[in-house]
Amino acid sequence: MTSSRRPAARRRTALLRRETVFATVPLAVAALLGAAAPVGSATDNGAPGAGDSYFPLSGNGGYHVRHYDLTLGYDTGSRHLDGTAVLTARATQRLSRFDLDLSGLTVTSVRVDRTGAKFTREGQELVITPRNALRKGQEFEVTVRYKGTPKPVTDPDGSADGWIPTDDGAFVAGQPQGAMTWFPADNHPLDKASYDFTITVPKGRTAVANGVLRGERTEHGRTTFRWHQAEPMAAYLATATIGTFQVRRATLPGGVQLYDAVDPREAHAANPVMKKLPSVLKWEAGLFGPYPYRAAGSIVDHAPDIGYALETQTRPVYDSAPDLDTLVHESAHQWFGDSVSLTKWQDIWLNEGFASYTEWLYEEQHGGDSAQKTFDGLYARPAKDKLWAYPPGNPGDGGKIFGNPVYDRGAMALHELRRTVGDRAFLRILRAWATQHRDGHGTTEQFIRLAEKESGKKVAPVLHTWLYTKGKPRTA
Repeated sequence: MTSSRRPAARRRTALLRRETVFATVPLAVAALLGAAAPVGSATDNGAPGAGDSYFPLSGNGGYHVRHYDLTLGYDTGSRHLDGTAVLTARATQRLSRFDLDLSGLTVTSVRVDRTGAKFTREGQELVITPRNALRKGQEFEVTVRYKGTPKPVTDPDGSADGWIPTDDGAFVAGQPQGAMTWFPADNHPLDKASYDFTITVPKGRTAVANGVLRGERTEHGRTTFRWHQAEPMAAYLATATIGTFQVRRATLPGGVQLYDAVDPREAHAANPVMKKLPSVLKWEAGLFGPYPYRAAGSIVDHAPDIGYALETQTRPVYDSAPDLDTLVHESAHQWFGDSVSLTKWQDIWLNEGFASYTEWLYEEQHGGDSAQKTFDGLYARPAKDKLWAYPPGNPGDGGKIFGNPVYDRGAMALHELRRTVGDRAFLRILRAWATQHRDGHGTTEQFIRLAEKESGKKVAPVLHTWLYTKGKPRTA
């Protein structure tokens, strides 16, 4: 998964700047968000989905969320969650009704701009009708109070996703659908926002979210943690993982705040790998451009039955002690997938292929196999191997987005690009992609255009062959 969840055979992983609430959204993305709403609708309802063909009800139409302020209280014994979510948003069309994504849990009240609003539940949709219709361009605030026992959703590939209870808390990893299991959201990568988290848990437990730790206070047997994620983030990359953790804090060059949380049962295996995180981030920044965030770190939980890690923004979450390849993979996602996000799940190779190829580059530059040798080993697989089961640029449905073709054949597509344009141009392309789309979004079509511009070569035929043709491609 990555989430970054990676194929089971390779431990399925998913894997400094302004401090403002983001008031704008790129025009291209704003157009997509607005396009999800029905044009000329008599009732001016926001659409119940963002228009994604793989997950039709993920996300919503008619508005853009600028900021989430989440206040959570979780009892690790009863597994009960109390939540208040305050969303600051802007209408991209006239809205007499709009949806949020929320699975399970009991909503006790909804307010729009401090005025009570009507609401109903329709499957995963929380349908809200404000007292007064919202004008196009209007800034508004939605407050949702809710409670209950959060339960994960089951993804099309059979994996659990979202708020997953553990023996000492919860493992919280939301790709692709799980954010809605613990807070009401516009749950699609198209809509990115800044976040504040205030999480209260029993004393002795630690609650770890995204961004910078703003405060920690214990009273009356409960500890409250406050986290702030300033840079824009897709909902599926949010976490609020809770458990008994050993915490290590440090400040990296450039002022990046490092926060590692490791379950003591995983510490012996995890700590040698975690110590390499600063050097891995430095190496990746040398290739892809400056690290995109003011916070970094990792969450290593003891939840081996989950079977994957996820590149939760600024602080990937691992279900057990990761190996170095997994650390490199999830760290690469901070550029590819987190900072540069998808506009549709079909393009997930832009996340997974890039992170997988980063593993190849790291091996190549640190005394391991060359990327060409890794490519050759994969290409030697017979035509009936699952690697060639479907093209990575169009897996076909949500049940295939975390399969081997997306990860490995996606990386092979990048290697063929590298062979076509040469090393210098290839590394220039990767850096340009990460820097030009920083904090934003990108599509496969945009990447192909950028690759041709940066290299001066016509690379579309090569990439289309490796990304979209069925079966085992021919190679030069």
